[in-house]
Parts: sequence; structure tokens; C-alpha cells
Amino acid sequence: MDQSHAPLLEALADYHRRDRYGFTPPGHRQGRSADERVTEVLGIDPFRSDVLAASGLDDRTSSNRYLADAEDLMAEAVGADRAFFSTCGSSLSVKAAMMAVAGNDPGGLLVGRDSHKSIVAGLIFSRVTPRWITPRWDEELHFSHAPSPEQVRAAWEEHPDAAGAIVVSPSPYGTCADIAAIADVCHQRGKPLIIDEAWGAHLPFHDDLPTWAMDAGADVCVVSVHKMGAGFEQGSVFHVQGNLVDGAHLSACADLLMTTSPNVMIYSALDGWRRQMVERGAELLGSALSLARRTRGRIDDIDRLDVLEDRLLGKEACHDLDRLQILIDVSATGATGYQCGDWLRAHCRVDVGMSDHRRILATMSMADDEDTTDRLIRALTEMSAASASFEPAPHIDLPRPDDLQLESVLAPGDAFFGPSEMIAADDAAGRIAAEQLTPYPPGIPAVVPGERLDTAVIDYLRTGHAAGMAVPDATDSTLKTVRVVAHR
Repeated sequence: MDQSHAPLLEALADYHRRDRYGFTPPGHRQGRSADERVTEVLGIDPFRSDVLAASGLDDRTSSNRYLADAEDLMAEAVGADRAFFSTCGSSLSVKAAMMAVAGNDPGGLLVGRDSHKSIVAGLIFSRVTPRWITPRWDEELHFSHAPSPEQVRAAWEEHPDAAGAIVVSPSPYGTCADIAAIADVCHQRGKPLIIDEAWGAHLPFHDDLPTWAMDAGADVCVVSVHKMGAGFEQGSVFHVQGNLVDGAHLSACADLLMTTSPNVMIYSALDGWRRQMVERGAELLGSALSLARRTRGRIDDIDRLDVLEDRLLGKEACHDLDRLQILIDVSATGATGYQCGDWLRAHCRVDVGMSDHRRILATMSMADDEDTTDRLIRALTEMSAASASFEPAPHIDLPRPDDLQLESVLAPGDAFFGPSEMIAADDAAGRIAAEQLTPYPPGIPAVVPGERLDTAVIDYLRTGHAAGMAVPDATDSTLKTVRVVAHR
């Protein structure tokens, strides 16, 4: 195929050139009715490009195949058998993959317990039974690494009837699983492997980045182009290869979940980003990696800041690392990552992608240059110097790894949709959770519906919340009460 072709973008340009007009949604009619106070902020161009995908950009039967051709070009560009665009983010795409592999299968699905909350949400509404794979824990850093191939093998031995496995790689911290070895373990049993690669859309386009999931043998992988690529928020692509997952069924599962009014701008940005990566991806990402390497060294030279790299790699740690993700340990400042992230935003107008009890994360991309990284270095230097004046860091009760492995009593969907009640958090130990409780970011649930709560995890969440941790999916945002399964 001609990879210089961008069918969706070209169709949108043709739509404007032909001066088409639709007596159809959207009601703003390319911005004609948009409030001036809105266009003063957003401009008129987003409204001009917000047109219907069918009976707008394409005809009512999509006979011009603009979207289909763009998806075929994407699949060829990255070496997948098929690719599908989503305007609902990887949160939707990963749910579709889970349904296609394990929907209505009594054997359930092997799931890494370090999975993102979107995977747990998929378990809840699909009623797929999780067969948890315990991640590897670094107790000193209070940090989890993806399951090892040996842990996945052990999970298969315990649950041989599971329909497949799903693993997150890269993690939100940039750490990567040994996907090739895990895929081999799954394929020895004739079972598919799904990789939630939301943070890895850029991986196919440079050899110095961790191996892309499709190249490592995964059967389905889901990527968020908006995270590390140049797409709009919500832009996602899911890829499939081989014969262990039916691509047509995967597409049908996505159709059940997807909006019937997809945003053409999101589609077009995915299309244009693919062309950019084919033509210049190696150059742009190579420059970004070189800049990130220099930036890592500069940050590491700042007093009381420690860039984590070698510490994250090794036999009992992650298999590889995306070095565009710069994970910075701030514990030597005496402050929490929450305090440091808030200070950077308030005093330097710089936002970081993640903060936790002792770390912040600076995510770099091919958009960064010497000016943006100089700004980051100045901000971090000022923050480190100012940290001596911060209020004493609030104490957080960090549980031991064993305390984080809560007992699964009910399927997540049964607990979430069943009878429930709100009770005081002080009384919740021993009860079965009926809600997710997720420190966000990074978005890995500390509590999944159906798990039996214990004192250590409750204390961790409550003291973490008091110290600045966000737990946005809690019914009670104060965490004074918790939703639990009602006594039967």
C-alpha cells in the first residue's frame, strides 16, 4: 500500500474543498451556531472538522472506504494482520479484546493484578472471571513489576481452562514485561495473549525502544496514540494477528461498546500520525531518545533527585524500559511525589504525568526539544531547593506486598452489581468490596470489587488520601466510608 496516502485526512480536505453542507448532526453546522466565547478559546477549525463519519465525510454506506483504508494502512505500517481505530480510548479497546477472547467462557481470563482500572472495569461489566497473576514486588520502592514468564506459566498450571491471558506492558512507569517469553508460554497451550500496550504506540517505529507486542508474538495489542504519539486524547488502535483471535469477532465486540458518532478529527489524527511515523518515525524518535538520555543525566545531577533506571531492570524486575519515561525518586528531599508535583504546577506552571508517595514521572515525546527540557531542569532544580521549606511529608502507611494481595471472594461483576451498603472505613476490614479503589495515576486498583478488604490496604488508602493521593473512583471521595457487599 502507498503509505504516503492518508485517506481520512485527504477526505476531510476534500470535504472542505467541495464546500459540503449537511442537514445532519452535529447541530453546530461546522461552527455556524457556536458561541463566540467558545470559538475565542477553541477557534473555529475544530468545529469545521467535526463532521459525520458516514453521511458526511463518507457516504451513507461508507463506500469510499476512508476509515477501512486508513486501518489497513496502519496494520501494514506496524506489521499486524488487522488494525481497528477507536475514538473511545484504549479503555474501550481493551474491553473489546477481553470480550472477544473470554466473553462467556467459564474458564475466565488470566489477568495481571497490576492491570489498569479499565481492565478491571471490563471484568465488571463483562462478568469475565479473573484468574489473577501476582506481579513482582519491589518492597523497598513499593513498586510492582509485570509478571514474569514463570509466574504466567504457574497461573496456567493452576487455571488450565482459562481462555487467554492479558498483561500490561509498558506500565505507566515505562517498565516492560518479557512479552516474547510470555507469548511462548501462552501459545504452548494454544491460548492467546492480549497486551495492554496503551503506553507503547511508538514502539514499532524505532529499534532502540522496547520490542513492540506484535513483534514479540502477542495476538492482540491495544495502543493509545494520544499517550506517546501525536493523536488526540481518546485516539486508540487495537491490532490483531494470527489465528487465535477472530478479528471479525473482535471488531463486533468493539462495535457493541463504541459510539455510533465517532469523532472524525480523532480518526484523522490517527491516520496522519501513522503516515508521519512511517516517513519520519525513526528520525523523530531517535532525536527524542537522545534528548531523553541527556535529560536523564541532567536530572540525576540535581541535588536530592534520583533518576530510576538500572534499579528497574534485572531478573526480579522488569525486562526492558522505555527511556522516554523519566521516573524520578524524590524521597531524598523529604517530600512526597504529591507535594513535588503540586509545587511544580503551582510555582513553575509545569505538570508531571504521575506522582506517588515518593516519585514523579516526566514523560518525554518527540515533541520535546532543548527549550522544553531546559524548562523542566529549571523547574526541578527550583523544586529541589524549595523542598526544604515544604511542610513535613504526611505519613503514609505503606503495606507489605503480601497485604496488597487481597483474597478474591466474588467475581468483580457480582460484587459490583449485587446488593451493597456503605459502611465506615474503620469497620470495613473483613468485608467484601463492592467498588474499585484506585490511586490515580497510575490507575492500578488497590482494591477490586469482590476482594476481601484488610486493615493494611484501608490504612494505606486513607493515609495516602490524606497525603494527597487521588482515589477518583471511590463512592465516598473522603474515604471515610466504603461500599461493600451487603450481608446476605
